Amino acid sequence: MTTRTRILTGITTTGTPHLGNYAGAIRPAILASQDANADSFYFLADYHALIKCDDPQRIQRSRMEIAATWLAGGLDVNRVTFYRQSDIPEIPELTWLLTCVAAKGLLNRAHAYKASVDKNLENGDDPDAGISMGLYSYPVLMAADILMFNAHKVPVGRDQIQHVEMARDIGQRFNHLFGNGKEFFAMPEALIEESVATLPGLDGRKMSKSYDNTIPLFTSAKDMKDAISRIVTDSRAPGEAKDPDNSHLFTLYQAFATAQQEQQLRSELLDGLGWGEAKNRLFQLLDGQLGEARERYHQLMSRPSDMEDLLLVGAKKARAVAAPFLQELREAVGLRSFVNQASAAASTKKKVVKAARFVSFREDDGSFRFRLLAADGEQLLLSRNFADGKAAGAVTKQLQSGQALDVRSDALSFSVWLDGACVADSPAFADRAARDAAVEALRVALTPLED
Repeated sequence: MTTRTRILTGITTTGTPHLGNYAGAIRPAILASQDANADSFYFLADYHALIKCDDPQRIQRSRMEIAATWLAGGLDVNRVTFYRQSDIPEIPELTWLLTCVAAKGLLNRAHAYKASVDKNLENGDDPDAGISMGLYSYPVLMAADILMFNAHKVPVGRDQIQHVEMARDIGQRFNHLFGNGKEFFAMPEALIEESVATLPGLDGRKMSKSYDNTIPLFTSAKDMKDAISRIVTDSRAPGEAKDPDNSHLFTLYQAFATAQQEQQLRSELLDGLGWGEAKNRLFQLLDGQLGEARERYHQLMSRPSDMEDLLLVGAKKARAVAAPFLQELREAVGLRSFVNQASAAASTKKKVVKAARFVSFREDDGSFRFRLLAADGEQLLLSRNFADGKAAGAVTKQLQSGQALDVRSDALSFSVWLDGACVADSPAFADRAARDAAVEALRVALTPLED
């Protein structure tokens, strides 16, 4: 059976997405998600945003804009897991587990931290002036984002490759210290689309909000055209041959054109096409490709509750993966239940400890019921009402007797039957996969122990 490649990427929610974000991260991610062999996780990196921005309104606006951009760009939430980083409480907990194994020397070498220190030294300031622990430990949070879901491929810009490498280092260290031969974390690889990894901005430098040289993506066609008109070109007049390979404008065109369109514009520039007309060609190309998506974007921005619903569903899917995995990691580092550990130590004969337990209780009407709780306290079953405690106890004994279970599934829940009568029901689950996993957990929990 072919193993699906897990792909994960996110965008920090500190600004309005621009053409560089789209070409360098969003478009490759959406294309990758359409591969039947891909298992894709995409998220709004809003915890990361707090490192860079202390304006709550800006962060909230950016979260909406980035969500709308991905959805308008064609991300199919039924095929992928799309969520906000801040909706996954397991992420900050894993960050702390990883912080405890991450070498300070490794974090000292992080590009963002070193750049801030160098700037302080140039200005004659204290090396760490204005540097928060958020900035310093940013690579550990990014490692948690990647390692929590054991991503195989991480689409990033070239300037982010170091963070993927650091995630590998931190993950390997954790595996070495706590794995006892088990590899908890897969080793991620950076995925770069070479031709568009870093787009030039209006002035030729990397397109970035920091340089104020971006081309807007979905604000309006007029804004896009105005920005394109400001692209810096050389002084060669119409009729003079232009050098496409040293033109920022042509580089932008290449990132969106077919091979035939690219070759045609190259030829025309060499033949003397004016820069004004070349800019118009770039606008027509981009507007043709992005016009429909721009309309969808504005529809989404006008209905934020629709996006909220989609993201909450995505968070539920993400946590279905994250929560059980984090429990494994907690066990590995020694954050274990006292009860289970004591039971395991006391019973050397038994290879398996029955972690699930029945809890009986009496209802206000005098009837008796029981719950079957899994090791983590999750409710697997809630019984029907019984006339007395003896009857309820007889059913629990029968369930533990080892006889074949009669489990009947119904949509997103299931029930257990004995002698032709329903005796207990499960809660409703998020999807059929979660329901089926709970049925399997139930069968394991009710497997009798050997004496």
